[in-house]
Amino acid sequence: MRNIVIRITAEVIGAPKEHVEETLTKMLDALDKEEDVKVLSRKTHETNQIEKNDKLWSTFAEVEFEANSFQRVLNICYDYMPSTIEIIEPAGMDIDTNDINDFMNDFLSKLHKYAMVMKKLQSENIYMMKRLEMFEGKKVNV
Repeated sequence: MRNIVIRITAEVIGAPKEHVEETLTKMLDALDKEEDVKVLSRKTHETNQIEKNDKLWSTFAEVEFEANSFQRVLNICYDYMPSTIEIIEPAGMDIDTNDINDFMNDFLSKLHKYAMVMKKLQSENIYMMKRLEMFEGKKVNV
């Protein structure tokens, strides 16, 4: 299979401004060092304050890279969580069903993991609300 050329948008939001810029730079530098990945181009955009929240800053970069397999592209998506992804080459790409199976199983595994985390947080929140109710002597709806 030929190498796959991908374009992603990597975005960072946070505070302070310097931390946001440093985090994006570190992420792009790490992508440069990824095995079986060749960064072809990267364009970093200006860091701007988010209008609705004057404490948060946002910046992003457009990165074009080449990977040796579809699985490698999926791993980059898992590791770097880009905002967008576009497959540039090859057009009409054939994908091995084993790659699709691996992707779907990894995806489902992560969904189950996040569902468990959410259920745990929800139960902890209910517990804390009930404890708060005891301390304040008020009824708190959960």
